Amino acid sequence: MARVCDVCGRGPKFGNRISHAHNVTKRCWNINLQNVRAKVNGASRRMRVCTSCIRDGKVLKTA
Repeated sequence: MARVCDVCGRGPKFGNRISHAHNVTKRCWNINLQNVRAKVNGASRRMRVCTSCIRDGKVLKTA
């Protein structure tokens, strides 16, 4: 399962890990995904949503 937000489509970012000796290796920054029950088109549905979408109110959570 991909680490992608179901609302905004944001995924992991890639870059380099640089040591003190300037050795360069690949690394990634994963986004903070949460499993939430959200109301979509009047029905309750489980979604994987990033915390920035939850905080911005793009998701209407259900009980």
